[in-house]
Order: sequence, then C-alpha cells, then structure tokens
Amino acid sequence: MALEGVASVAVVGVGRIGAPLVARLVAAGHEVVGTDIRLERRSEVEAAGARWAPDLAGAVADAEVVLTVMPGGPELEDLVLGGGQLLSQLAEGAIWIDLTSASVELGQDCARAAAEQGIAHLEAPIGGGVDGMRDGTLTLYVGGEAGVLATAEPVLRTFATTIHHAGDHGMGYLTKLLINLLWFGQAALTTEVMLLAQNHGQSPGHLREILRGSAGDSAFAERHLPALLAGDYLADFGLDRCVEELDSVERTAARADVPHPVTAAVAALHRSALHRYGPVDGELMAAAWLEEQAGTRLHDRPPPK
Repeated sequence: MALEGVASVAVVGVGRIGAPLVARLVAAGHEVVGTDIRLERRSEVEAAGARWAPDLAGAVADAEVVLTVMPGGPELEDLVLGGGQLLSQLAEGAIWIDLTSASVELGQDCARAAAEQGIAHLEAPIGGGVDGMRDGTLTLYVGGEAGVLATAEPVLRTFATTIHHAGDHGMGYLTKLLINLLWFGQAALTTEVMLLAQNHGQSPGHLREILRGSAGDSAFAERHLPALLAGDYLADFGLDRCVEELDSVERTAARADVPHPVTAAVAALHRSALHRYGPVDGELMAAAWLEEQAGTRLHDRPPPK
C-alpha cells in the first residue's frame, strides 16, 4: 500500500541537498522533522516549516519514512554500520530511503543490515543536484524491492519527476556512479579537445557550436560546457567527493576483473587535481587542472585557489 496523503518524514542530513528536500516535503503537506550534526542548520529547518530534532533518535522515532542524505560513503557507513546506529532507532514499519551517492558494496552491506533488523529499505541516489531538488525535478536511481518502491513512491514524487528502478540493492548506487563516471570522462576529454582547438586558433565557443548534433556531442557539451566556458567550475559538489566516487568505481571494476583503463585515467586525473587544489568545491576542477597545465584558460576567469 502506498503512502498516500500526509506522511511523517524525517530528514537526516540537512546540507546542500537536505535543506531544499525539507522545504519540498513541507510544501507538499508532509509532517517533517530534520536533524543534522551541525546544530546551526536548525534555523533553516524551522524556516521551512519543519520541526528540528537535536539528535538522531528524536528525529526518527516516530517517522514513517526516514530519508538520509549524507555527504558521502564514509558518513553513510558510520551512520548505519558504525556509531550512528540508525537502524536500531527506527520505528517499527518505517521505510528507510538513502539518497547518498555510495558504493555498490556499501549498499549491499547496508541492505543486509536493514534486512537483519526487519527494516524496509531503498537506496535512491539522485541526479540533478541542488537545483533539481529545489525545483522538484530530480532523477532517482533506485535499488531495492519493487514493492517497497511502490509504497514510498508518493513521497519520492515530492522531489523527483523521474524514478528508475535500477535493480536489487547496490544497483542504484552503482548506476548513479557509472553515470557520473561517464560525465566526468566527457568533461575531461571535452576540455582537452577545447584546449587543443584553442591552441590552433579556434575559439571554444565556435567549436561548441560545431559539436552540437555531431558524433562528438554529449550531455556534458550540451548542458554544462557553457558553464565551463563562462568560468563556472560547478561548485555544488566537492572535488574530494568526485574522487571518492571515481575511486569507488575503480575498485568495483578491479574486484569484478573488468578492464577499466579509461576509468583509471579519469580517476587519476581527478586525484591529481585534488592534490593540486585540495578539497575545494567544484565538479569541474579537473578541467581547471588541465587548463593550468596547458598554460591557458577557456575563459577569462582564473580558477579558484
């Protein structure tokens, strides 16, 4: 049976994604409580019309649906399998849905732990970022049982317009990371192409117009290349988190004994950028690193320090 009408929803993790998530849930009429280890997030939760809980137990105790939004895999692992002890604090019959980007292996470990506790669980990492959450136009890549997804779908539709059931537990996480891998690779190779063309006298803007609709076109070139050409390195996501995701995919490929030389090259480039710039915000900081090595930029704005 689906969660029709008003549901009691707890949001654990009220950061870049969690804060607009709280606002969307409240606007849809749900009874929402938010919590975060950063107590200063309280004002934003209450400003959205939700109730603030100072700790995890107080947030999830009576929730029908618990949505977790962690910065990355290590924080999710601690929350669920480590000291956070999330599962032992959920109400009987609650559904736990995680929106974090994590590894397939961690997803399977979390799913086993949830099953041992009798907790219905889905992973639903997101595509669309902060703007997509604010607009309610996210894409979700869901791993878990179809029946649980059917029950939770009305709540998920509060903030997502497209929901893909990727398969069993772990496949939602893996699908999201593979999509990100393709994007990171397209971004890096497109930057190299642009730099080479610019070196030979062709403007990046002109080449972008030539690429449109060609065999070399891509979602990155169409949607995000204009940001790079304007000096915007897409600061909604940290470079260290990009590396975390790419490392995860590389490890998964190695365990599966699947050849992955291109994946390894994309991951190595991002690790090199992280070494150069540190854990700054910017999904396109690998592009900034390529620009720096080329001794030129595709725009007139210097990369962030």
